[in-house]
Amino acid sequence: MTGADNSLGVDPAEEAIDWLGRPVTCNDCPHDEIRMELRCDLGRTCVRDQRARRIDRFFAKNPGEADHYLDHPYFEARVLAAKYASIFLLPPLVDDPEPDVRAMVARRLPANRITHLSHDPDRKVRMVVAGRLEGAALVSMLKDSDYWVRLVAVKRAPQDVLPIAMRDPDAQVRREVARRIKPDVLPAMSFDPDPLVRVAVAARLDPVQLMALVGDEDLRVRYVVAERGTSEALFQLTNDPDPEVRRLAQLRTQGQPDAAPPDGNDKPRT
Repeated sequence: MTGADNSLGVDPAEEAIDWLGRPVTCNDCPHDEIRMELRCDLGRTCVRDQRARRIDRFFAKNPGEADHYLDHPYFEARVLAAKYASIFLLPPLVDDPEPDVRAMVARRLPANRITHLSHDPDRKVRMVVAGRLEGAALVSMLKDSDYWVRLVAVKRAPQDVLPIAMRDPDAQVRREVARRIKPDVLPAMSFDPDPLVRVAVAARLDPVQLMALVGDEDLRVRYVVAERGTSEALFQLTNDPDPEVRRLAQLRTQGQPDAAPPDGNDKPRT
């Protein structure tokens, strides 16, 4: 390959091999008409190649051909065929043995046709499903075995069901719950074992309710209390062991309610 070819990102034809490792040629290709119309290019845009990007280019230029490759033995061909094929041909692929195929189908079928995939054995499929289901259909996914799936679910689940996830074993999931849960339930998360969850709680609590966190062991939580708390909380924080928390509390006590660090270097230490 020449330097010019490299700069253009063109793949050399001599590297074209199929999914079984055999060299690909145009001699026995069934797409003569497509080749004559310059809608394929050996080594760059070819459905018989093993490289996914080359297959994708082929279907992008020839989407009508995708319908004929949904049962191809090479899973990458099925994945990319499912990306471009008629949606009416996709339902049988929800039971495809390859999770990437099922995930692609889950992205394209109507949400009411993929509910059962919320119990798919592969996390990538369940993550796609969690990103598409709505309302009550997401409730069961709040208890998924994989925290990434649960995280996607809590970002989209109705607020009314979020208390289910208040005690999630993963702190990142609980932080998202703290950002979204209804205010009347939020105080119950004030004593979460993870300080960043408590920071998220402190950022949303009513100022009066922040008194529960004025003695928090983590300075980041106390700093948020100093930013938002009442005069009673500020009085206690003017003697805080951390200098930045003390500084902010003192500034606000002195009648500067919007006082904040002048730049990022003066923010509380993490």
